Amino acid sequence: MQSGEWIFLDTGEGRGSFNMELDERLARRLADGSGESVLRLFRWKPWAISVGYHQPTVDLDLKRCAADGIDIVRRPTGGRAILHAEELTYSVVMHAGRRSIMEVYNSIASALVCGLEKYGVTVSLQKSQPDFAKEYRAPASLPCFSSSARYEIEWQGRKLVGSAQRRFSEGAGDVVLQHGSILCGPAHRRLADYVSFEEETRGMIMRDLEARTIDIGSIYGAPVDFRRLSDCIRRGFEISWGVSFRLPQEGAEQYRPTMTT
Repeated sequence: MQSGEWIFLDTGEGRGSFNMELDERLARRLADGSGESVLRLFRWKPWAISVGYHQPTVDLDLKRCAADGIDIVRRPTGGRAILHAEELTYSVVMHAGRRSIMEVYNSIASALVCGLEKYGVTVSLQKSQPDFAKEYRAPASLPCFSSSARYEIEWQGRKLVGSAQRRFSEGAGDVVLQHGSILCGPAHRRLADYVSFEEETRGMIMRDLEARTIDIGSIYGAPVDFRRLSDCIRRGFEISWGVSFRLPQEGAEQYRPTMTT
């Protein structure tokens, strides 16, 4: 995909606002010529619900989120709501060149597949593209994980990784920000607890997530080793793309979360 030297960041656990603001900042820095291509891995503390760039929060039960300490944050990318809980999140910031959105999705997915297989999970890529305009009209489609787009990663037909992408066309060219959730435990299904729909619709969302998604912990029947998984994902990009990674040479403190609870 893109050989050469990249920055690698593992920023650990951070608030939703930190995670999304840093992703966008890294993309804008690459676009204005002051940054470099980056692979970042991170987690969320406290748990957070992120909504797509244009998605309203009216369908969320904001009082219950606050009572349970669930952050709410808007992503710089599109898509639908996600409860970021038991997951490892990846973020890729790079120049797109002449590659289409789907070509970039496919290339990043191939690197993730390589990394997951090194961890011991054999996965496949979704080949079809759903009619999102039709699906989004149903309340049960609120979760991002309610359907799989083309080149998203599945295990035995159930979604394991969900991703979203945005292009930044200003400055130094067409820059891609793509980030996504690698599900490591079943807690993402609890999104159904934090929507403002009636009980029947909440139950429908929960059943839909149970039927359509899977997580690495459930596949293995054991807790995920996040350190080893991070190493495998990084190695997957090195093998698939021929890139080499280095840590930032200066200013590393700007990539550390400043507040977690």
